[in-house]
Amino acid sequence: MPRPLGELEDAVMTRVWKWNRPVTVREVLEDLQQERSIAYTTVMTVLDNLHQKGWVRREAEGRAYRYEAVSTRAAYSAALMNEAWARSDNPAAALVAFFGMMSSQQREALRDAMRIVQPEVPAEVPAEAPPEVAPEVPSEVPSGPGEADEGPGR
Repeated sequence: MPRPLGELEDAVMTRVWKWNRPVTVREVLEDLQQERSIAYTTVMTVLDNLHQKGWVRREAEGRAYRYEAVSTRAAYSAALMNEAWARSDNPAAALVAFFGMMSSQQREALRDAMRIVQPEVPAEVPAEAPPEVAPEVPSEVPSGPGEADEGPGR
């Protein structure tokens, strides 16, 4: 499980993910300097730390490196959510609380994601959905293993 990124690590990774291409320390520095005062060596250290932690890979280009994300921001977010959910002593209650915090747009995104993962999930679930009823099993259908081979007169 990934450890959550620190504030500066997240700011750097946000650019790497957004640009979706190998980047140099200088490129990240120049973009970050639009928001804050930061030194080249600080950005270089952060990218080196991210490389050591496995978040980015790097390739030498002259005397510098180009850094590229190893996975997507979505994968990072999913791993954090999964870790938080797995740490709960009551995962069902944690999900209910999480869903209760969601905006209508987030719930719609969840429905869209569920349709991708499980295509049979209906687009809209009625407020008063009837409980699932198991289909009746005809009496002539064997109900356990091996019963089909016993023939008539079981």
